[in-house]
Amino acid sequence: MNKTAPFLKFILIAVGIVFLGIVSGAFYNVDETQQVVITQFGEPIGGPVKDAGLHIKIPFVQVAHYFDNRVLPWDGDPNQVPTKDKKYIFVDTTARWRIVDPLKFMQSMGNEMGAHARLDDIIDAATRDFVTSHNLVEAVRDSNRLLESADKERSDEGDIISTEAVERISVGRDALTRGILKQALKIIPQYGIELIDVRIKRINYVEDVRRKVYDRMISERKRAAEQYRSEGQGKKAEIEGQAAKELQEIQSVARMKALKLIGEADARATDVYANAYNKDPEFYSFLRTLESYHNTIGQGTSLILTTDSEYYNYLKGIKESK
Repeated sequence: MNKTAPFLKFILIAVGIVFLGIVSGAFYNVDETQQVVITQFGEPIGGPVKDAGLHIKIPFVQVAHYFDNRVLPWDGDPNQVPTKDKKYIFVDTTARWRIVDPLKFMQSMGNEMGAHARLDDIIDAATRDFVTSHNLVEAVRDSNRLLESADKERSDEGDIISTEAVERISVGRDALTRGILKQALKIIPQYGIELIDVRIKRINYVEDVRRKVYDRMISERKRAAEQYRSEGQGKKAEIEGQAAKELQEIQSVARMKALKLIGEADARATDVYANAYNKDPEFYSFLRTLESYHNTIGQGTSLILTTDSEYYNYLKGIKESK
């Protein structure tokens, strides 16, 4: 009895381990972020399990395959793509997707790595198709707002900003990405995938195109700067002309006032002289004569006068008085 006890104990432990293994293999847990497909000998059994919680399966016979139930990111590699106007650019796209039919996904893709590889092919092909069928500006800009603001500024302040270097778009970047998404959606559902959104994350020019774009931008900015300078010179000439006109008007009014004051002063002086002359004409005549002597005769001045000259009367009178 004592010899068989260890053997029985070993048997019981082994049976317990096997039982625990069977019991543990019969249960599987589904997280809120997961969905499960059960296969039996490699063949799917029943529909996908999407309810979170503890579930039962046949141990060692059935296998649980877990797939993510969340929205997943996809980022492609930048690809060099020619545009319709023969300009080469690098297009970097990104997308969001999720697994909506895990059974179909498992049968067609196998896992997320296979899904990413397939998305690379589908989205890159759709991106290439749409970019090559449109001009560069359609992939770069999303609206004609720059043109509209330039038109408004030109109408308000004259032709300051040129729109020659700004091409008007008819599709735009947003509509382009919607087209890429629409084309990809024609293929994606057969893989059990829902493609939620596709976006162009970044567009970069190849070196040759980048240099031409920079030169064009520099040329356009220089031309705009010259227009601003020309407009400034025009404003300057207009202001200087207005200032000269106002100055001339001010000087004209000032001269008119000065002449009026001079006329009034001369009139008053004439009245004073007239009053003085009326009071004593002889004395007034004498003062005026002395004033004329002072203004006409200086040191070293020689006069040749006749004896009957009126100018000589007072000089003659001085000589007789002596």
